[in-house]
Amino acid sequence: MKDEALLQVQQLTVGPLEENCWLLADPVSRQAVLVDPGDEPDRLLEAVSASGCTLNGIWLTHAHFDHVGGIAGVVRDTPVPIWSHPADRVFYEGADKNATRWGLVVENPPPATHTLAEGDVMTLGSYRFDVWHVPGHAPGHVAFVGHGLCISGDVLFAGSIGRTDLPLCDPAAMHQSLLRLATQEDQVRVLPGHGVMTTIGRERASNPFLRGAARPIGA
Repeated sequence: MKDEALLQVQQLTVGPLEENCWLLADPVSRQAVLVDPGDEPDRLLEAVSASGCTLNGIWLTHAHFDHVGGIAGVVRDTPVPIWSHPADRVFYEGADKNATRWGLVVENPPPATHTLAEGDVMTLGSYRFDVWHVPGHAPGHVAFVGHGLCISGDVLFAGSIGRTDLPLCDPAAMHQSLLRLATQEDQVRVLPGHGVMTTIGRERASNPFLRGAARPIGA
């Protein structure tokens, strides 16, 4: 069985909205990916360099501006493929304008080079992550699931969930996505888009949206 402990996972909280970019690095293949590089590209590139691995891709859980604002700076230094779900194209292409509505400034990312879809498998060295389409917070939201990890973006947080009152949110879809995430084993670590790391077991026991005590407003 693969030694899961070899996979390096680093949480890099960036930008004014304290978004989590996740650096996954495989010391065997010496390859790395950034998931949701939302801001502070120089800092993200420094973390990749410190890992001893070479960046070979950017994976996006969704395309809200606080999750894509660092892409341009990263790929200007290190051109790599960018994976995004096409249903989030309106957010991806309008990231700078959407940030302005919040009084913030981000650089619009270059065009995504690859699309994501339910059932895709993302690879990092010998590691394989399944792509789950989990809409609700955003129409093209996905989670990356594998090797005891669930990179949940803004669907599931420690003790809470992502907002469902933003443009193109779908509370009913969010409820179904949460039910799906809750089917994973207790020990699976949840790497959220904001806040601290948690586990499926902890959230199933304490998160009202996974315990059945609450539903997204409108669901």
